[in-house]
Amino acid sequence: MRKSTLFLFLIIFLTTLTPTTNYAQEKVEDLQSIIIEVEGEPNVHKEYIETYHPFIEVIAVYEKLFNGLALQGTPKNLERMESLEFIKGIHSVQKYEAIQWKKSSDRLSTEDVLLQPYELNTTEYTGKGVKVGVIDTGIDYEHADLQKNYQSGYDLVDLDDDPMESLPEQGIPTSHGSHVAGIIAADGEIKGVAPDAEIYAYRALGPGGAGTSMQVLAAMEKAIEDGVDVINLSLGNNVNVPDYPTSMAVNRASEMGIPVVIANGNSGPGDWTVGSPATADQALSVGASMSPMKIPFLYESLQEKAIQLTEMAGSPLWDITKSYQIVEATSPNESMSGKIALLKRGEVPFYELAKMAEQKGAIAAVIYNNENGAFQGSLEHEQNPVNIPVVAISKEDGEWLKTQSERKHLYMGTRYWNQESTTAPFSSRGPVTVNWNIKPDVLAPGTGILSTVPGGYEQMDGTSMAAPHVTGAVALIKEAHPDWTRDQIIGAIKTTSDLFKDPEKLDPTVQGMGAIRPEAAIETTTIIHNPQLNFGKVDNYREELVFDLNIENMTEEKQTYTFNYPKKQNGINWNLPQSFTLEAKEKKTIPIELHITTARLEEGVHQGWLTLNKRDEAYQLPYIFVNQHADQPKTAGFEFSLKSFSDDDYNYKIYLTEPARRVEVDLYNPESLLFDRKLLDAQDLQAGLHEGEISKKEAGQGGYYLALVTVYLENGEYESNQSIIYLE
Repeated sequence: MRKSTLFLFLIIFLTTLTPTTNYAQEKVEDLQSIIIEVEGEPNVHKEYIETYHPFIEVIAVYEKLFNGLALQGTPKNLERMESLEFIKGIHSVQKYEAIQWKKSSDRLSTEDVLLQPYELNTTEYTGKGVKVGVIDTGIDYEHADLQKNYQSGYDLVDLDDDPMESLPEQGIPTSHGSHVAGIIAADGEIKGVAPDAEIYAYRALGPGGAGTSMQVLAAMEKAIEDGVDVINLSLGNNVNVPDYPTSMAVNRASEMGIPVVIANGNSGPGDWTVGSPATADQALSVGASMSPMKIPFLYESLQEKAIQLTEMAGSPLWDITKSYQIVEATSPNESMSGKIALLKRGEVPFYELAKMAEQKGAIAAVIYNNENGAFQGSLEHEQNPVNIPVVAISKEDGEWLKTQSERKHLYMGTRYWNQESTTAPFSSRGPVTVNWNIKPDVLAPGTGILSTVPGGYEQMDGTSMAAPHVTGAVALIKEAHPDWTRDQIIGAIKTTSDLFKDPEKLDPTVQGMGAIRPEAAIETTTIIHNPQLNFGKVDNYREELVFDLNIENMTEEKQTYTFNYPKKQNGINWNLPQSFTLEAKEKKTIPIELHITTARLEEGVHQGWLTLNKRDEAYQLPYIFVNQHADQPKTAGFEFSLKSFSDDDYNYKIYLTEPARRVEVDLYNPESLLFDRKLLDAQDLQAGLHEGEISKKEAGQGGYYLALVTVYLENGEYESNQSIIYLE
């Protein structure tokens, strides 16, 4: 990691350590928070702890979605509870944050943009009478467009009945929750997808949009207590496994009949980037779609060279029509007046690179990657924004421009092509490691979304903006069909979603079932309850797999269905029913058989589509299986903290997605990047969660360190990733 990036990351990391709860005012450095899972009644155990362990504070009681307690105390006091028989498990507190990619523009009036969330709603329904729980940064319930539909809420950060957004005097102010709530149910100058839905707001994320799993769990429990009909979670973390206990709460709420809609994350375009809790089995995980737009690319006519440009966040739009000279920015004193600056990604932050080019007179800047693959960058700076368009290109294209510009004066023009609606580049992709589930489940609008914020309106991009579109759609369906179950609502949304093609269908792990269509969901005559076919991982030479597809006929008439047989592939053989019939209102399970010969297939993730037909309708069903090995991250998070009930030992957790012959954790100085010492060396580990202890003496000198986690696989390959850890 580059030094400047490390400093920035360290500052952000330190910021997230700032306590956001009023129950941690005393010597925060001496206190530890944990979540315990218990047997029996949590409130009974709460009374016991308060009676016999008065120096331990019970922060929250979970009894609806998770059977447990959140506790806070010094390690020495917590240690006295270690022998309590009613404790089933101890879980570390996870950090969560609002998922937001970027602001699309500065604060706007409603006259500047025509597109509003309500345009997704082509139905006669408005969500009237449907209770929507928004678990986020709170909302500005005094906003003219929100106050009508705001009913009540709770602040899980300050523990009061006032879920107002964080104000400047409290720290970094927030607006995320208000934007999310407006997309769902604004009713004023801006109209939400379901403008008559009732808003119940729960502030689980404090200043800067940061919070913990303790607060998210408590907010979910409060929402269930208040009787909400659907919950929106536009928050998450970067752990690509179903983390526990938050995922358990999501699944439990779903079992109770409450749809839980969750933003998929903004870490795309790479695979395996969906974050928790969108990874939960029963979550309705939402990716962001991008509206039709003009995509710029540089073009050199003599060599017919085209270079696609990715506009960077915080940059003015690339709106160039003439040809300009491309020059590499090498000399600090070189003038670039009237030219396009070519810059290489490196140790200098993107903003500083762009500002340097702007100060030298460049009309635009192109930053090329220093490693293979695409990248997304941000130039956001509210006090002194970049005033020239800045774009990102690949390493290969950047090196071509560099070579050509060194040989001659290189002039390139800009051309544009019309991009149809597709998945936004930043939208996180699946699958989920370990269980291989296809995520996202569906897509919804997530770019240039105009909605409410404290004091006005803003456009924002992100899966945080996509999820509330789906939540609003759930409210419309709930109003139209108050007798439908949670499974019918979710199934209808998935069944009727529309696939994107580019020009072929995008992979299932890129778009899930496709873009939602609320009106089609309300009017659907068929519901496929589990349309995403996950056959899991295949290890044997030959395997026969079965997936039970659950289909429901919503009409009073008999309906007949047929499958299109997929093209033959070496090593894959499908056994599909030629046709089958469902009687009026009948629900039936249809077995889908897949025979695989692993030696005849490439290793890795295999995905595609099956087509199910009914009269003049066709349903596209995505499928996935993994042949022996996949290119997923071999570790899913490295946790390192003081051991529960102790102030002398550390506890570490590392999740392996496949067996490893060795795992090493090396510590580096985060400023100089010089190696300091080895923290961990574990041998012969199986896939799954691994926990262990390291004494303070073994861990060594305290402070912040860059931890490099290296996994050596059984086949001789290895993989490394890094994180910042703190030693007391």
